[in-house]
Amino acid sequence: MRNEESDTISADNINLNSTATLHRREDTGTQDELTWKFWQKRRYILVFMAFLGFINVYALRLNLSVGIVAMTELKNVTLENGTVVEQAEFDWDSKQQGLVLSSFFYGYIWTPVIGGIIASKIGGHYLFGMGIGVTAFLTLLTPLAAGLNIYVLVAVRIIEGIFEGVTYPCIHAIFSLWAPIYERSRMASFTFAGSYVGTVIALPLSGVLAVSWGWESVFYFFGAVGCVWCIAWLIIIKASPEADPFISEEEKLHILRSIGSSEKKKIKHPWKAILTSTAVWAIISSHFAENWGFYTLMTQLPTFLKDSLGFDLGESGFLSGVPYLTMSCLMAVGGYLADWTQVKGYLTTRQVRRYFNCTAFLGQTVFMMLAAYLLHPAWSVVCISLAVGLGGFALCGFLVNPLDLAPNHASVIFGFSNTFATIPGIVSPLLTGFIVSSKSESEWQIVFYITAAIYLFGCTMYWFFCKAELQPWAQTFSLDQPIDSPKTCVKNPDNTV
Repeated sequence: MRNEESDTISADNINLNSTATLHRREDTGTQDELTWKFWQKRRYILVFMAFLGFINVYALRLNLSVGIVAMTELKNVTLENGTVVEQAEFDWDSKQQGLVLSSFFYGYIWTPVIGGIIASKIGGHYLFGMGIGVTAFLTLLTPLAAGLNIYVLVAVRIIEGIFEGVTYPCIHAIFSLWAPIYERSRMASFTFAGSYVGTVIALPLSGVLAVSWGWESVFYFFGAVGCVWCIAWLIIIKASPEADPFISEEEKLHILRSIGSSEKKKIKHPWKAILTSTAVWAIISSHFAENWGFYTLMTQLPTFLKDSLGFDLGESGFLSGVPYLTMSCLMAVGGYLADWTQVKGYLTTRQVRRYFNCTAFLGQTVFMMLAAYLLHPAWSVVCISLAVGLGGFALCGFLVNPLDLAPNHASVIFGFSNTFATIPGIVSPLLTGFIVSSKSESEWQIVFYITAAIYLFGCTMYWFFCKAELQPWAQTFSLDQPIDSPKTCVKNPDNTV
């Protein structure tokens, strides 16, 4: 007979001002065995569909990076009098191109926090699907908008950014209901790897589409794929384990024993505590730095490869995808290693976040400086690939960190962080447009040196201020909720058992 006093947590043995956490529920019943057959586990199907969703997120975001090269490329045009001249379909200078490329982020910057708040209240399931679906539909309208006016195109891109801005905060809200504690790193890493797989796919495929069927086909293809994904997501994926009629009882119990019931509770966000938390600002600093490098290369790499290293449009598209293929592979490896080192007890959660994040940033700083110094067709591509690729390890740090600090507020924290991390998407293309006005090698070197310095800044901030324990302002306890073991309440600031 079990002792009822050991089955509940009383107010007398919980210090609400401490960093005591309810981070793990010890399972005394049937275990949910891990398996590579992802279709047998509903949480793995969710991760796979979210992975495909983020492929669409980035394909829809950056297809214009290659498309604009084709749209502004000089081509031989025969005039009515028979004269052959070189003329671009859209005669935009580097500053106008910078405006078009950055316009997406004018809308994107406004909705991460709003999306995070809404997702924490109602769940992120429908909002995630809607964010990608509407963006895909607007992508289908891009050729029409470009044909009307550059400012119409800018307006369409801004609206796309507004809807895509909710996607990352939404997935944190979804994971707060679906991801067991010691599967967070691998589930999040695999899901977010879709962003970079999307980059790998979109850049070369955009080049092929633009060369073979014209630049308009780039937007028609990716817009149609995004719409199909949205329909599939809404049909297949459910909001929570309890709402999923196809989930096994073992898997449901495994998830609930780890993170608790996903029944919606009224959540009040402690805004002052969030905004004054050094741990939150460490996440923001790293997120800003990583996105500066990512957005700089995402929007400018095809142009850099064409103008400075002499690659043609098709080659630029394929080579632009190599860094993100590297990142996708390293992200999958990093996510597994991050969870493995915690489960084995080799590293605490805080050590995992700090070591993975900061080692990656130091490597990115070094390789970005080498890329700037060398400016060689082969070695520059190698250095850029490693600089971007190491971000896969960094994302096992700051990107998962909100779930460590405050699971109930993770979507809001990430939304707040993503708002600041969107600034590089606005500033970097514009700044690059002004710096490389004559497209010389020395101008591109300045762009890379600035990026390296920002990586180093993000590394320093995260090393000194990162945390990984459940924060006092994020603790919520249900005093009448049954648990599976008297060991449920674990006092451990590093989330280890």
